[in-house]
Amino acid sequence: MQAAQSRQKSYVDVRRKDLEFDVGDKVFLKVAHMKDVLLFEKKGKLSPRFVGPIEILERVGPLVYRLALLPSLSVVHDMFHVLMLRKYMTDPSHVVDYDPLEIDENLSYAKQPVKILAREVKMLRNREIPLVKVLWKNHNIEEATWEREDDMRARYPELFEE
Repeated sequence: MQAAQSRQKSYVDVRRKDLEFDVGDKVFLKVAHMKDVLLFEKKGKLSPRFVGPIEILERVGPLVYRLALLPSLSVVHDMFHVLMLRKYMTDPSHVVDYDPLEIDENLSYAKQPVKILAREVKMLRNREIPLVKVLWKNHNIEEATWEREDDMRARYPELFEE
């Protein structure tokens, strides 16, 4: 029996690699088995197996690390075993360029129109209302809104100079 156990142990040891991370490293966290966490409102097969990258804040023990968790994981304790972590390899394609957003004192920002995407005339019983679909700065095309053309001409005449 011991011979069989030692043989199996030698097979496993060949493929085993000791994981060790430093403070400040980025890792992926395994969340596939977390029953209480519903990430991105998806269940079953479509739920993510790993989330991240997440930064390591401190090494608590030889096999335990404290992580800087995402707000969506606030219900979970912040210490994890090393087997729940995967090393994150930095990739320049993962970096997202963004324009800094100027925020007012009351935590709001000014919406600036970028361009007009479409025009439409809304028919009410005996009236026609011209509408324009406006793409706003810091928003996607899907978030473009329909506005009244006369209001937009009054506030932003530069959009209609074409």
